[in-house]
Amino acid sequence: MAMPPKPPETGSSGQTARTARRVLAPLALAQFICSYAGSNMNVMINDISEDLDTSVQGVQTVITVFLLTMAALMIPGGKLTDRYGRKRCFLAGLTVYGVGAVLSALAPGLGVLALGYSILQGIGTALLIPPVYILTTLLFTDVASRARAFGTVMALGGIGAAAGPLIGGLITSAIGWRAAFVFQAAVVALIIVLSRHVRDPLPPEPDRRFDTGGAVLSAVGLVLVVMGILAADENGWLMAGLLVLGVLVLVWLFRWLRAKERSGREPLFSTSLFNDRTSNLGLITQHAQWLMLMGVSFVVAAYLQVVRGYDAIRTGVIFTAATLGLLTASLAAARLVKRWPQRTLIIVGFGVTVCGIGLLIALAAGSPSVWAFTPGLLLIGLGLGVMLTPSVNVVQSSFGEKRQGEISGLSRSVSNLGSSLGTAIAGTILVADPAAGPYAVALGVLAFVGLVGLGAATLLPRQQADP
Repeated sequence: MAMPPKPPETGSSGQTARTARRVLAPLALAQFICSYAGSNMNVMINDISEDLDTSVQGVQTVITVFLLTMAALMIPGGKLTDRYGRKRCFLAGLTVYGVGAVLSALAPGLGVLALGYSILQGIGTALLIPPVYILTTLLFTDVASRARAFGTVMALGGIGAAAGPLIGGLITSAIGWRAAFVFQAAVVALIIVLSRHVRDPLPPEPDRRFDTGGAVLSAVGLVLVVMGILAADENGWLMAGLLVLGVLVLVWLFRWLRAKERSGREPLFSTSLFNDRTSNLGLITQHAQWLMLMGVSFVVAAYLQVVRGYDAIRTGVIFTAATLGLLTASLAAARLVKRWPQRTLIIVGFGVTVCGIGLLIALAAGSPSVWAFTPGLLLIGLGLGVMLTPSVNVVQSSFGEKRQGEISGLSRSVSNLGSSLGTAIAGTILVADPAAGPYAVALGVLAFVGLVGLGAATLLPRQQADP
């Protein structure tokens, strides 16, 4: 008797595994290139400053403004997906990002580089990243397939951030720093081609109003807070003034949103998002994770180039340990989620990462060998890789599909604010040059942030309720 044909392997919602891979590939690559853009500049600081006849601090500011632009516009970007559609915003973001990469590659000076990299690539990222997380949540509906999908997305994102120095270093040493931006443009073109397989499961809602006032207030508030931190090494009064102003604008934003809700009009995002304790704690862990990842990347890259005198490629090679750790842990996300609760994985991740930072301080300071950086960076990569996916899953799964646009924008804004603060805080400490040693102090502050994240993780519920 003939056996019945074996049904195709499915990923989620009845889609075949092959279809799932086709859908996931452009989404994961998009997260990779945006994370790469945030960290690869760290090994090109000296080359760019010499070629464009500017200061190292000027290039650092360009990096921070890129991260800040993403953070400031991520919430509005998430909201626009409801009105114009997730795939349309995804493609629009890729186009703006690609134009910014080409402009950066051709930049004759720091101003044009800032326009292409900090502004256009920042805006493009804010448009394309929320759809990545919304589409992943909507297209992969069961826990196992969603964990696997987010594991792939976060793995590529973590690899982009951790391998950015290595890839950027190789390209810079072999060809030049401008070629690193050409590489980004080429990857964006590939993503656009691959995205033909992506289908938006929800129709756009063009009649939905967009809260322009709320978008302006959120962007201005976040910019003022980060600029205040950047001003710490120059003028204490200016720092205090910017921070106070930023907090006041954010309070104004909250009151604006509440007034919109009370009047029955749609706000930029609902303040009720903060009523979910699990999501709030998950957002804290996300913020801490990306602050540590970008902060450690910046501190170690600066130390290797300024103190040890390493070139871009040698600096990038050292980061291979962190990349391998992130890749190994992130790709195992689906299996880890099946064996252990997400809360446990986040707690373990923070613990391992903090130990890695401690090991980095102890070994790197006491040994001239390049291998002294490997154990610490490997642990940091493993720790971050273990917890990046569960943190995203905790937040996204706290809400139903109708609120994915809001929570995705808020989630990515919080994460990217962590990235910009990581670079800003680390850079401020290095410039201030404290007597205890700027690099050790900067890493110590990042370890403290990890302990705060660990504390938030322990407060997560042991079992997460369905949205």
